[in-house]
Amino acid sequence: MRISLAGCGRWGRNILRDLLALGAEVAVADPDPAARDHARSAGAAEIATSLDELPASDGIVIATTTTTHFTVMEHALARQVPIFVEKALTADAGHARTLAARAKGRLFVMDKWRYHPGIEELRRIRQTGELGTPLGMHLRHVGWGLQHRDVDASWILLPHSLSIVLEIFGSVPPATHAFAERLDGKIVTLIGTLGPHPWITVEISARSPVKRREFRLHCQEGVAWLDDGWADHIQIARGIGTGADASGIEKRSVPAELPLRRELDAFLQHLKGGPAPRSSVEEGALIVERIQQLRDLAGAG
Repeated sequence: MRISLAGCGRWGRNILRDLLALGAEVAVADPDPAARDHARSAGAAEIATSLDELPASDGIVIATTTTTHFTVMEHALARQVPIFVEKALTADAGHARTLAARAKGRLFVMDKWRYHPGIEELRRIRQTGELGTPLGMHLRHVGWGLQHRDVDASWILLPHSLSIVLEIFGSVPPATHAFAERLDGKIVTLIGTLGPHPWITVEISARSPVKRREFRLHCQEGVAWLDDGWADHIQIARGIGTGADASGIEKRSVPAELPLRRELDAFLQHLKGGPAPRSSVEEGALIVERIQQLRDLAGAG
């Protein structure tokens, strides 16, 4: 497989590493000389400053800054090969709708949490009814600081939470309420609700001194959750929580597979004729729409 990788910054370097480990031949485009030097030393087959300078390939992976996605994808779509773009699809709902109309079946979003074995186990619990009727989810994704300068925390962290909702429930309900903390005009914390069927609460923050990843699925007969991205298990508490202690919590092992590598392998298998990866451009556009709804409700515009 010959892959063109647009962007070899902080996250693009991880993508390059895993594509090479999966046996792909990768050509890298990045305007930053330091990024090109890293790509060269890491084993990229070809180096260029822009995607237009790279030769033909079997597929394209885009890992540029969020605000450049739409422009880069316009160039990539002209090549008529499948495209895998880092989340969020865009930071503009109008652009997202345009891409959904133009690129159906050819453009996919890299929502790595949909490939986390723990999230997949929560989806299985929801689908099988192991804990009874599914009711909703609490999702918390907080920490200190962001390394992204082009967009605020809502466009970086909310796609994670909403893609998890999409994976577990198959849809993302409309937003209903939201509150945002802003510094220098940018959202650093957002707490919101979606629903009510299922009900969803989300909390994201780049201003929490305590780093936390917690994704809880609430069902009629118990709660199942993943509380760390590196966890090799999920936890399950059965019952309705009427005061009994939590000594009976079950820890259920899940495979210790890296989500990024799994989603990149899914893309490569698709290029070989396999099923399409998660998430489709239509799903990516839906997540952009829901983020915009939460931002509007929080008064962020």
